[in-house]
Amino acid sequence: MNKVVKNADEAVHDIQDGATIMVGGFGLCGIPENLIAALKRKGVKDLTMMSNNAGVDDFGLGLLLQTRQIRKMISTYVGENKEFERQFLQGELELELVPQGTFAERIRAGGAGIPAFFTPTGVGTPVEQGKEKRVFDGREYLMERALKADFAFVKAWKGDAMGNLVYHKTTRNFNPMMATAARITIAEVEQLVPIGSIDPDSVHTPGVFVKRIFQGANYEKRIEKRTNRPKSS
Repeated sequence: MNKVVKNADEAVHDIQDGATIMVGGFGLCGIPENLIAALKRKGVKDLTMMSNNAGVDDFGLGLLLQTRQIRKMISTYVGENKEFERQFLQGELELELVPQGTFAERIRAGGAGIPAFFTPTGVGTPVEQGKEKRVFDGREYLMERALKADFAFVKAWKGDAMGNLVYHKTTRNFNPMMATAARITIAEVEQLVPIGSIDPDSVHTPGVFVKRIFQGANYEKRIEKRTNRPKSS
């Protein structure tokens, strides 16, 4: 089955206002830059975005914050973004802040058909508010619900027309998990290769999880926050 679409704009054609979308990436590494830009052009509003972070002011999900297209973020780290901070402090943006390991497991559970699980992370902190608690072997655990979405945007190094994906090094972060946890997974790849050219043992995301795929372009590969070692005297 050929799942290739022409470009990012065609890939997001059916996304409507109020959609829930998972967006892969860690910091600015492995983010679906073309799909985010297409969503900005489409102009849909009231989106719930599930992503490890919210990009920076002029890149990544920061672009959608600038245009007020995001209503709620489910995220683990929200630094490096002044517009995010402003909207949240002004009550213009909803935020569900989740411990990073819990966030990863909630996505994995959603993709595996597991509705909820128990974890000790967050016990005794504000994270536990409103959540069921149980004791196992003398230790308290919180119940966390799985995360699922209408769409998942993932970015891979290589993919074929059937949707089989290979991620490159650090880009294999939240992308593989998110690809399994959405009703429609859309993949953008740096290299779109012929069917059969990817060794089956090298596939990270099987094509069964991917509904649409296209070759992206003009990747910037930015550094989120550059730091330099002080010069020695």
